[in-house]
Amino acid sequence: MYYDCIVVGSGNAGSCAALSAKENGCQKVLLVDKCSPDWVGGNGYFTAGAFRIVHNGLEDLLPIVQNVTPEQAKRIDLDPYSREDFVEDIMRLSGRRSDPTLAASLVDNSRDTVDWLAGYQVPFILSFHRQAYEVGGRQKFWGGLVLSVEDGGKGLIAAEHKALKEAGVEIWFDCPVVKLLVQDNTVTGVIVHKDGSELSIESGGVILAAGGFEANSKLRVAHLGMGWEKAKVRGTPFNTGDCFAIAKDVGAKLVGDWASCHSTTWDFNAPEIGARNLTNQFTKSGYPLGIMLNANGERFVDEGEDYRNYTYARFGKAILLQSGGFAFQVWDAKMLGILRKEEYGDGVVEKIFADTIEALAHKLGEIGLTGQAQFVKTIQAYNAAVAQHKMENPDWNWDPAVKDGLSTQSSHLSLSPPKSHWAESIDKPPFMAVKVCCGITFTFGGLAIDPASAAVLSESGPIPGLFCAGEMVGGLFHNNYPGGSGLSAGAVFGRKAGASVSKGKAMRA
Repeated sequence: MYYDCIVVGSGNAGSCAALSAKENGCQKVLLVDKCSPDWVGGNGYFTAGAFRIVHNGLEDLLPIVQNVTPEQAKRIDLDPYSREDFVEDIMRLSGRRSDPTLAASLVDNSRDTVDWLAGYQVPFILSFHRQAYEVGGRQKFWGGLVLSVEDGGKGLIAAEHKALKEAGVEIWFDCPVVKLLVQDNTVTGVIVHKDGSELSIESGGVILAAGGFEANSKLRVAHLGMGWEKAKVRGTPFNTGDCFAIAKDVGAKLVGDWASCHSTTWDFNAPEIGARNLTNQFTKSGYPLGIMLNANGERFVDEGEDYRNYTYARFGKAILLQSGGFAFQVWDAKMLGILRKEEYGDGVVEKIFADTIEALAHKLGEIGLTGQAQFVKTIQAYNAAVAQHKMENPDWNWDPAVKDGLSTQSSHLSLSPPKSHWAESIDKPPFMAVKVCCGITFTFGGLAIDPASAAVLSESGPIPGLFCAGEMVGGLFHNNYPGGSGLSAGAVFGRKAGASVSKGKAMRA
């Protein structure tokens, strides 16, 4: 049995790889996934559908988005996001440890790849619901991330798989890859488990897009450390790291930050693995509008350190490290109408209300708050620090769409940790709290690839016939990442991998 190209993984990266292989000349393309059809889409299905790309502002994006009328466009403030902005965000958040050539390849191909996906009828929209606030009657976008997909990851995977079907890509579910076929140092196919037996399939090229190891509790402990077995898996339970061992068996080089991952603030009551009905709604990213306190009643992060999409991928770890591995997010009445409905709406999360901070502490004591007195003292100290800063800076205004400088730090009173922006007092009832934990999204360690072709590298160079895309790519993200760059990377390197398989097949013909 022979296919021109075999793709492993049905998520965003794998879908892009298969579409690219097909359009670049591979006649027979097979996509395999060990999941059942009910779990199609990998982690991509569970995302908000956000794509971080280089762009020149609103006018540049209007031709590819589907949710902006001419009248709406007149009330939008959306700054350009340059190549330099995107590269700097990746490098800044990684502590300058990201592979600069890999980062540049992602950034330089991000805009064109979104145009390419739009050509496959992926329904892009401006992300009003996640990345903009209404300020003075205008929609102000913030944090460099402005683009998403209608219906989030669900809409993305639906559009990509519709395109795969129309392109004639064959898809086998319940079909794990167990080994790579190698002849003369070239990967020539795969061995899969199908219908209870092993089946060898030869191919002109194999693309690994099977995700990280975040759903494997043993590998989490081995690489991330003790305690990570308690993290909840945001997405698919099938990303267990199998393909890393398979690739290593043929000489693939492992690179990147194997000790870190994308982990976010997650609903404490969410299931242990991703739920396909609510998906990303279990995210609880409203902390910049309030504060977070641990079981001892103490703050432990700077909730206003940066825009949410630059901090959320590592605050999950901060929560995991707290006593009990959970925390409480707290707001007052001034902020309740600004919290995103898809994350904090009725029926989405358990909300605890009270008319006083003392009463709120008492209620939270029933669900894990051991330091009730300290909880009250922490909020009182926070309010005093906010008031002192405002007294010294009376002309500064609270603005959630910019880094407004409103903080807990002043000449007479400073907190540790600080809240560096968006520090507003918590003093107007009713008060609300939700309980959150750590949700792991994807791991950062992976395979070394050539940034130009997405070919998997060994210690001595490219492994002929083997390519990689998506969360299996190592070296791109370290410790943290800019929100929305994961889907962009999957699409960029998936597209490259598909084209490379076709090119390699033509050269061998």
